[in-house]
Amino acid sequence: QAPLKPYVLVVNHFAQPLSSAGGTRHVEIFGKLENWDHRIVAANISYMGRDVGSDDQRFVTVPVLKHSGNGIMRVANWASFSVGALAKGIFGKRPTVVYGSSPHMGAALAGWMIAKVRRAGFVLEVRDLWPAILVEAGIMTEQSRIFRSLKVLERFLYHRADSIIILAEGSADYIVAEGIEPQKLVFIPNGADPEFFAIDEPRESMRDELGFNGFSVVYAGAHGPANGLDYVLEAAARLTDVDVQFHLIGDGVSKEGLVRSVAGQGLSNVHFHDPVEKSLIPRIFAAADAGLHCLAPHDLFTKGVSPNKLYDYMAAGLPIITNTRGEVAELVQDADSGLAVGPSEIEAAVRALVSASVEQRARYGDNGQEWMRKNRSRSSMAQRIEAVLANASK
Repeated sequence: QAPLKPYVLVVNHFAQPLSSAGGTRHVEIFGKLENWDHRIVAANISYMGRDVGSDDQRFVTVPVLKHSGNGIMRVANWASFSVGALAKGIFGKRPTVVYGSSPHMGAALAGWMIAKVRRAGFVLEVRDLWPAILVEAGIMTEQSRIFRSLKVLERFLYHRADSIIILAEGSADYIVAEGIEPQKLVFIPNGADPEFFAIDEPRESMRDELGFNGFSVVYAGAHGPANGLDYVLEAAARLTDVDVQFHLIGDGVSKEGLVRSVAGQGLSNVHFHDPVEKSLIPRIFAAADAGLHCLAPHDLFTKGVSPNKLYDYMAAGLPIITNTRGEVAELVQDADSGLAVGPSEIEAAVRALVSASVEQRARYGDNGQEWMRKNRSRSSMAQRIEAVLANASK
């Protein structure tokens, strides 16, 4: 009989199974661990208000309160997840390590509490720099009581984690400035495997089925204030003289307003699609001509993000357009996988790709895939996480 493997409990409010649309980072990476068993605790309702569930016993959900917008019910939604996750962790199988993922900090706090009660190691994953990004996005001020409370919680968790995983290298300076030793930080970004996006099907048949025509630019991700999709609409309004079609896949609080704006401007080159499960994304990307990564121009986004959708585009072999300066732009340029422009320069990037040769676009796609194989495969990320878990369990 094989010896029992150590067990890691992952607490992530927004985790999604492969059968859903959204963040599948933890399902993909932890599913590749060789020396650890795992279980992921997530909310039963996604940030888009959709039901979340999976047949995989390693993915469990807890009930949360529904909410819309950024009011008190959003805070109640966070709190309900934290309480539910805490109960799952305290009364379930004893973990060797608890892996708490932000945002929000309440989820990470529940992870720490489980680790404390069950005498387990605690690893904190910082996916977004909370609460700083909330201030930069205009959701709250530094003088607010909520911000000050979140700041106290942030420092509390930083100091009590055995290791802190960051998804963007630029996050290190921010966390070290909070009094954390640099050696406590481990860089494990998002990633993707090119093999996942391999499609053995004629491209034209997929384009016909999906209704793609002309030069098709695809955006797959959240439609929220932070995503800056108004810049896409501005570009589309100026690109009516060329056969370019934008396909926006996903959902979010800004989508309804974006749809109204497209209708009001009479834009026929912008198409909205419902979110799709991860397993269907490879066919969509194979039918597209370029992948668009877009964010609002917040300073923290120049150094504190690890753009999963960008990695997916690259793994799928799509030429990239990004309007995000800083680390993201440097990544695209270093990989020579596409074009990095300013926030409001999407139009220029699209025109440049349209006028580029077929061979140049293919080189961008091939370069991106090769860069992903060498630097961001899910398997290599899983190996890094195993090392962190082993250290936290000592």
